[in-house]
Amino acid sequence: MNQQYEPIPSKGTVPEHDVTMRGRRILDITGVKQVESFDNEEFLLETTMGFLAIRGQNLQMKNLDVDKGIVSIKGKIYDLVYLDDHHGEKAKGFFSKLFR
Repeated sequence: MNQQYEPIPSKGTVPEHDVTMRGRRILDITGVKQVESFDNEEFLLETTMGFLAIRGQNLQMKNLDVDKGIVSIKGKIYDLVYLDDHHGEKAKGFFSKLFR
């Protein structure tokens, strides 16, 4: 039996970025560096692949594991948008203002 195993990240390191959605109701995201802002309609996350904006209805943070870089969100998900890296601080400032 020839199986390959992914190494387990050591404590304090952020794993690879993945997004898993189940039924447009549950969203699991890995590789999260920081939760910039959130409310019941919008989340702004900084991930290892750039900023990710999530929009929906009745959004709630179901799970947050800062050490592992994992966030789980539940609610009705309408939109997932990555903000380009080259927009950097401009995009962060603009979306932070929108999400307040």
